[in-house]
Amino acid sequence: MAKKIDQTETAKPEAKSAAAKKTVKPKAEALKETAAPKAKPAAKAATVAPKSKAAAKKEVTETTVPVLRAVEAYSRFTDFDIGLFKSGKHYKLYEKFGSHVVEFNGVIGTYFAVWAPNAQHVTLIGNFNGWNRGSHPLYVRWDGSGIWEGFIPNVGVGETYKYYIKSSTGEDLEKSDPFALRWEVAPKTASIVADTFYEWKDADWMATREGHNALNRPYSVYEMHLGSWARSVESPDEFLTYDQLADKLVPYIKEMGFTHVEFMPIMEHPYYPSWGYQITGFFAASSRYGTPQQLMYLIEQLHQAGIGVILDWVPSHFPGDIHALYNFDGTHLYEHADVRKGFHPDWKSYIFNYGRNEVRAFLISNAIFWLDRYHADGLRVDAVASMLYLDYSRNHGEWEANIYGGNENLEAISFLKEFNEAVYSNFPDTQTIAEESTSFTGVSRPVYAGGLGFGMKWMMGWMHDSIKYFSTDPLYRKYHHNQITFSLIYAFTENFMLPFSHDEVVYGKGSMLRKMPGDEWQQFANLRLLYSYMFTHPGTKLLFMGAEFGQGTEWNFQHSLDWYLLEYPNHQGIKETVKALNHLYRDEPALYEKGFEWSSFEWVDGGNSNDSILIYNRKGHDVSNDLVIVLNMTPITHHGYRVGMPSKGKWTEIFNSDAKVYWGSGVENSGPLATEGVNWHGRDNSISITVPPLGAVIFKKAAEVPPKYELKK
Repeated sequence: MAKKIDQTETAKPEAKSAAAKKTVKPKAEALKETAAPKAKPAAKAATVAPKSKAAAKKEVTETTVPVLRAVEAYSRFTDFDIGLFKSGKHYKLYEKFGSHVVEFNGVIGTYFAVWAPNAQHVTLIGNFNGWNRGSHPLYVRWDGSGIWEGFIPNVGVGETYKYYIKSSTGEDLEKSDPFALRWEVAPKTASIVADTFYEWKDADWMATREGHNALNRPYSVYEMHLGSWARSVESPDEFLTYDQLADKLVPYIKEMGFTHVEFMPIMEHPYYPSWGYQITGFFAASSRYGTPQQLMYLIEQLHQAGIGVILDWVPSHFPGDIHALYNFDGTHLYEHADVRKGFHPDWKSYIFNYGRNEVRAFLISNAIFWLDRYHADGLRVDAVASMLYLDYSRNHGEWEANIYGGNENLEAISFLKEFNEAVYSNFPDTQTIAEESTSFTGVSRPVYAGGLGFGMKWMMGWMHDSIKYFSTDPLYRKYHHNQITFSLIYAFTENFMLPFSHDEVVYGKGSMLRKMPGDEWQQFANLRLLYSYMFTHPGTKLLFMGAEFGQGTEWNFQHSLDWYLLEYPNHQGIKETVKALNHLYRDEPALYEKGFEWSSFEWVDGGNSNDSILIYNRKGHDVSNDLVIVLNMTPITHHGYRVGMPSKGKWTEIFNSDAKVYWGSGVENSGPLATEGVNWHGRDNSISITVPPLGAVIFKKAAEVPPKYELKK
């Protein structure tokens, strides 16, 4: 039950014909208006005549049940809340705004609160009152906060509603609730009274997740779109619900060895082909896939399986749908009024006003909400580059420089820093990840050190260079050797995540498999080699769904992935490769312990462009865990190829992407290989190996060497 706030904290309801905002009446008068009628003192028993049953019932009703108005004066806000809201420092606004089922004067109903500072008046409309614009006017607070609120008796969970707003210019608006916890399934647009109560059973994960999310731990992410990962075989045009997805997704990700799953935006969005990046209901899990509690169940099941959950979060823009945030109270309330700052030319959407305190509080509260109520383990922040620069996707004359004459959006930069400080202050065991494609300095450096404060940043340059290199015919790769080695020049300037994301398999770009050149065998061998390079390169990993088994066609959000492809050995081989690489990554400390430090990587031979062969070491804290990686970027097999080793002894091949279990040709190095005292690659000891065609081989010191990773199931 919500704590009852003193009636003087709420405003007097407006008269239906009044346009001006009025202040609250004195406390005594306000209480007089809302109090139940008092019973008259009883006379002596001897003189009281017996009452009829009807009269007795009437008296009981009048003396024990309050007579409530259509909208009662009630508030969940304290003066402290209002002060925080106005200053932009209230990070749990979802506990105050929106709709909340409460008890007031012994009656169950729903409290509503909405921010509309420029409205003449605001009323609640819904099924409960036949969408009548005049029957349930909300109260406006007297403190200049612009908040309208009120308690409506006998309205509960499941009720649909909107706010009718009469703007200051006389415009009639019907708006969904920005803080609604649930929305109708699109194309319907009403908000629904709901709650996020759930009896979580993931205490073990929550108590230990700091170890899973730490920057010195393996971090391998499976990016997915809920609506097209899988569909029902019986009804392929229908979405699986969150809990139905749990039954299939959890065991699959656990089998594949991914440490985390990242959901493309699951916040409510009206247009399905936007993939969730045009959000209207920032606090609502999309009703396409079920209820809030069903999503919580999915996250809980992932946690119980030891898998973290990252949510895609979009504070960069929102669509101009008439029922949502745009022009909310008849003014540019959430978006910047200046079109040069408030409209995004690429996406035809609207940009938040990061300089407005209440908007900053709205966005940061939204981020905290998903970490708090849904136990999310991290947020991947979309389109950060578009937020950082005033001239992003704008021509000369379409943007205005900042106060220092630069192109940086100082308000957005300040917001991002505050967002990261708020997240890590409240949830230090989570991660924030920036999708940022420019050379902006310090994206993943702490705010106190002058950075933006993100935990990680997508390594977009590495992704583009790698795909471009691997798309080149192996015959010509020697002329593009710098493309594949360039990333190591700047690999440790940020905490980089290596992504092969959904953006690379849409809009005619083709699937990851079909980017590879050559015949069928070479395409699959190239893809196995590319993934081997990815998992042994410094940085955390992200792979979009379908890429892990070599989806042949470009991603189509209207249909399920082509799971039938796993009936074929070549696609099964890609899946087994990714599975083995995930286990390799998780089991070998040299691949993650110092993943963001220069000392974790050393070139053995990065200059053999003629043979297109790369050799490098990965290092952890213990030298006994050091690995030697050899990548052959051509389909030529090399016998007797000498490699300088970090130390003398016996070295064993622990992974080979050309193994037959992966649908490779089976060119492997069997048994431990003893070093010889032959100086090579500037090292005193070396071994002679066979380098498979379009293959990756990984060696580890023979002492306590694990079995080959393709044998791990």
